[in-house]
Amino acid sequence: MGICDVLYIVVPSYNEKDVLPETAKRLKEKVNSLIYGKKIAPGSRIVFVNDGSVDSTWEIIKELHANDKLFSGINLSCNRGHQNALLAGLMTVMNCADVSISMDADLQDDINAVDKMLDKYYDGCDIVYGVRSKRDKDTFFKRATAEGFYKFMELMGAKVIFNHADYRLMSKRALEGLKEFEEVNLFLRGLIPMIGYKSATVEYERGERFAGESKYPLRKMLAFAFEGITSLTIMPIRLIGFVGAIVMGIGVFMLLFGAGLILSSVWFIGGLQLLCIRIIGEYLGKTYMETKARPKFIVEEFINIPGD
Repeated sequence: MGICDVLYIVVPSYNEKDVLPETAKRLKEKVNSLIYGKKIAPGSRIVFVNDGSVDSTWEIIKELHANDKLFSGINLSCNRGHQNALLAGLMTVMNCADVSISMDADLQDDINAVDKMLDKYYDGCDIVYGVRSKRDKDTFFKRATAEGFYKFMELMGAKVIFNHADYRLMSKRALEGLKEFEEVNLFLRGLIPMIGYKSATVEYERGERFAGESKYPLRKMLAFAFEGITSLTIMPIRLIGFVGAIVMGIGVFMLLFGAGLILSSVWFIGGLQLLCIRIIGEYLGKTYMETKARPKFIVEEFINIPGD
């Protein structure tokens, strides 16, 4: 870690043609101001990762790169999902940069928080998490479900940073540590705290999406939460044994005092068994996928001009 290090900002992008030009404009202004203020080196870059978009996202990225060497691009061979696209970007730039910052393309993350992240980095932190200071702009339902997600993850034994998504700074040393995690089922919000190096948080206010549609509706958010829990902890399997003991106790009670409820108890226990089988099956499926050791991503093209 040195004064005026090379920064690469990694931005996963999937069907972001509507927002990408504005995102590029704002990020360019921020990076140039940081270079002018001698906070980062002139060889710093903005790297857009195209995650198999079906619109003109990759064409826009190539045009940005052709017109300005500040912009670089990574094109994945096919759509691999946000977490894999983010990892692809970070691993690809690891040997090009001293420090990297990841953020979404929708401009909801406050770009000005980058300054504070870099301050923490130069103070000796290898990882700096961007944390939402408040959720006033969210609907009651979204705020309740989001906060419930973090609390439930903690209850299940998964260590995550409260109100943190994927807006974070990581030093080269931290990225080398992340590379040691070889699992196929990725949940970066839970993996990165496991690296263990010195870390800090920076609060910011999350804005509205500039354009386009959210890539995480409720259905995907629930699937993402389930993926995170089953990727990081075996607590759900342990809970099955606990619930099984309770159900067995209820069955004994009904046998002694409620024989008339036998039919309803059969339906209840049958449904509970199916749920337990589903949870166990999820873990078995993840184990199966891990044994195959398939690549998490394939980079088809990396367009980049080396730093000055």
